[in-house]
Amino acid sequence: MWRKARKSADTSACVEVRQDLNALRDSKNPGGPVLAAPGLRELVRAVRVGQVHA
Repeated sequence: MWRKARKSADTSACVEVRQDLNALRDSKNPGGPVLAAPGLRELVRAVRVGQVHA
């Protein structure tokens, strides 16, 4: 199961994250390539606590 960001608009390009937080894909091309991201959960956690800055 994949989910799109809540703040995404239907006309904008964005990514979807797999429910287990181990993969990302382009929401406009759901049948296209998938980026395996096994450390995504840890990255999100680090961003939330301020350990990683954009």
